[in-house]
Amino acid sequence: MREQSILFDLDDTLVHCNKYFDFVIDQFVDLMLTWYSGHGLTKQDIRQKQLQIDLAGIQIHGFMPERFPQSFVETYQWFAQHYNRPVSSKEVDWLMQLGHTVYSYTVEPYPLMNETLHKLVQAGHNLFLYTGGDVSIQMKKIKDVGLDQFFQDRIFVTVHKTREFMNTLMNEKQFDRDHTWMIGNSITTDVLPALHAGIHAIHIPVVDDWVFNNGTIDVTPKGAFYQLPSLLEVPEAIQSYTKK
Repeated sequence: MREQSILFDLDDTLVHCNKYFDFVIDQFVDLMLTWYSGHGLTKQDIRQKQLQIDLAGIQIHGFMPERFPQSFVETYQWFAQHYNRPVSSKEVDWLMQLGHTVYSYTVEPYPLMNETLHKLVQAGHNLFLYTGGDVSIQMKKIKDVGLDQFFQDRIFVTVHKTREFMNTLMNEKQFDRDHTWMIGNSITTDVLPALHAGIHAIHIPVVDDWVFNNGTIDVTPKGAFYQLPSLLEVPEAIQSYTKK
């Protein structure tokens, strides 16, 4: 079996991510309900507006860390204007600080993360990490769960995890596309860029994923495309395909 180059996504593929954002959003919603009590504002109203603003911000700023706290502030300002309520600089500062707390959590690895990566290394494959976000924040996560032992300096971090960046990465690092895989939970930033780049893809969906990660497969795979329920099934899937 020829060795493969295997790129892993980080957030909600190898380590938990969404649950920390959900927890902080819950706190934001509770604050807004307190500040806007008597206005008829609902949890659903707040969540929908924050999501709308956050998704719009990604198109401009990508995965820059300021985007998420700023979505709280812009949501707050939108409802302030809607209900003719004065904007408080103290409340704005509070929301910015709250939004930034999401980056302070020590992340938890997904079940069987280490076992999966060990199997792939022992099989002779080359592992790479390809993640979206701020370099310092992502590197902290990587070190917190010991992923640097598997990926060493083979780590790529970008604020815009797009089809264009994936294709550029394939070219600049001279990946052999017939023997390269992308593994992740996001249709938008993992699967579609991989398939458009002509490499293999494995989708590992998560329950109640962030809306941004959902998408429609609009390209015919040139190689393998699997959807698997867990990380542990990845080594066998790759081995089975490469034996064909």
